[in-house]
Amino acid sequence: MTGSAPGASPAGGSAPFAKLGIRREQDLLLHLPIRYEDETRITPVARLRPGEVAQVEGRVVRTEVVPRPRRMLVVELRDDAGGRVDLRFFNFWGSQLKQFASGRRVRAHGEVRGGLFGLELVHPRWRLVDDDEPLPDRLTPVYSTVSGIGQAKIRAAVLAALRRFDWPETVPAAVVRRLGLPPMAEALRALHQPRPGVSLAALHERETPEWRRVIFDELLAQQLSLKRARAARASLAAPALGERAAVDRLLAALPFRLTRAQRRAWDEISGDLARAQPMNRLLQGDVGSGKTVVAALAAAQAIGSGWQAAMMAPTELLAEQHMRKLAPWMEAIGARTAWLSGSLRESEKKAARAAAAGGDVDLLVGTHALIEETVGFARLGLAIVDEQHRFGVAQRLALRAKLEAAAGALPHQLMMSATPIPRTLAMSYYADLDVSVIDELPPGRTPVVTRLVSEARRDEVIERLRGAALAGRQVYWVCPLIEESEALDLQTAIETFETLRAELAPIRVGLVHGRQPAAEKQATMDAFVRGELQVLVATTVIEVGVDVPNASLMIIEHAERFGLAQLHQLRGRVGRGSADSYCVLMYRGPLSETARERLKTMYETSDGFEIAHRDLLQRGPGELLGARQSGQMLLRFADLERDSELVAAARETADAMLASDPDAVDAHLERWLGGREEFLKA
Repeated sequence: MTGSAPGASPAGGSAPFAKLGIRREQDLLLHLPIRYEDETRITPVARLRPGEVAQVEGRVVRTEVVPRPRRMLVVELRDDAGGRVDLRFFNFWGSQLKQFASGRRVRAHGEVRGGLFGLELVHPRWRLVDDDEPLPDRLTPVYSTVSGIGQAKIRAAVLAALRRFDWPETVPAAVVRRLGLPPMAEALRALHQPRPGVSLAALHERETPEWRRVIFDELLAQQLSLKRARAARASLAAPALGERAAVDRLLAALPFRLTRAQRRAWDEISGDLARAQPMNRLLQGDVGSGKTVVAALAAAQAIGSGWQAAMMAPTELLAEQHMRKLAPWMEAIGARTAWLSGSLRESEKKAARAAAAGGDVDLLVGTHALIEETVGFARLGLAIVDEQHRFGVAQRLALRAKLEAAAGALPHQLMMSATPIPRTLAMSYYADLDVSVIDELPPGRTPVVTRLVSEARRDEVIERLRGAALAGRQVYWVCPLIEESEALDLQTAIETFETLRAELAPIRVGLVHGRQPAAEKQATMDAFVRGELQVLVATTVIEVGVDVPNASLMIIEHAERFGLAQLHQLRGRVGRGSADSYCVLMYRGPLSETARERLKTMYETSDGFEIAHRDLLQRGPGELLGARQSGQMLLRFADLERDSELVAAARETADAMLASDPDAVDAHLERWLGGREEFLKA
């Protein structure tokens, strides 16, 4: 390594660079171009075509500030062959009038448009040049920037770093040869300064050998970090929760039998709990597959072994649903359950905290209130986190710290998700977890028929709703907003509630949304569960956790505004009884291509794993996993669908490096993560 220490900060450690995540020269070299522009050739004006991106060169013939229809600067250029093209600037400053003096030679790059008076480039990149000034011999990189860093500044910093900074290999040479990849230093130079003749399309699609090398190294860093987290956890102690008598009592008390998939998942979890190493397992299953009862069995095994359990859910409504379902099951085995959320009175919170700390409660259920500093446990043996990807990284790290402080041992962790994760994604993002899958629905679940209906047929939908309600069925009507928005011309939950209540009388209609007081919201939900309300107008607060077997019709208004995972979760609220069930996706046209694909997917399949796969293709892994707020490593360069073979190769290489070369592992992780490894494990 030459010219600069590994941790040296680029550009004197300036704040704008730090905003880009660039704190060391390694970071600068890994700040790769987002695209490239071809400035290696000049296109004669006579060969310009509207819609293409091109570079022109010519002399200034005329410079004029035009006041209407809005103030703009127009510069007329003529190239050496006499072709005329205008440069048009809506934002400009006075000094540019002098720079664009008649006769000056200008080189401009931008998108060609057909204007009223001929061809033009609107707000092109430009610079003054001398006669016969040579063209670049390489493609021009374009970087992501922030205020305070222009392209010229970041290009200069990158070139300086390339000149003085070596990049020693951290990947075994045999692996690099087997995969047909170039050395990393060579790959970085080629990506920052592409060679003449390289395909612009291949660079933009990240299909060159140099891009594949960077992608492999990034995937390897991810795998090394997650696998090392798994190994570190295996060296820690946890209570061995092997007593199954309470589990047997709970199974005997249940009014149903576990499905084969539930039994398989439960056997895996039960075995983990019985070991003296902390479990870190993800239980995933489709909507309505019965994850909660498996979680209850895990809690029963922990409680029966003399320890406490805690269950945390991301919303109060979901946490309350869990509490109502779990409390009778816990009562059947003689276990004590308590509830803790931010909406409780302070005296109620204090009582719940005292019960947990004194060991007077066996299962504490709640929201993120569970991880507040004032909450402690006497003997916490199991923590269950539902919809774990919805919690921010700081919340999950706080939970971990609380667990590590409990009773001198690290409790077991069971995470649950009703968003099925495609296999490639699970291989990459959950390398530090064991994964159990419930891949079948309990008997008696009715397939839900999905219909796509234009908003123009709203009256027909309301009549369909009326018929279902008069036949004794219950109906959900879901809206995307609570109140009027000037930005989005959408029907809202409140307006829809008022309209339906008037149109459907005497049919009883209720309203639930996230801004209601908890008591009001719960009273409405209870009335719907008891059948006292026939129609429930709601926002997405009912997305997860609501179980009303008599509800057989789900109407989702402005379905084009919802994501695939949300639509699938909402559809799963019906079909829980024996009646034929329907989901009506009411949309407003014209639809974007993405919205059209989402609705098409919902119409074509009810398979949660297939929906998750298509969601991954549409949204990318960061949004699908909640990574933008969860702190999980967002892969900057890799595409888990496109690069699946490299994911597998990175897993194999990580195993080998961890076993044989820990120094190379440290160097590779320091290069790619630079102290952010803790967030990967959260």
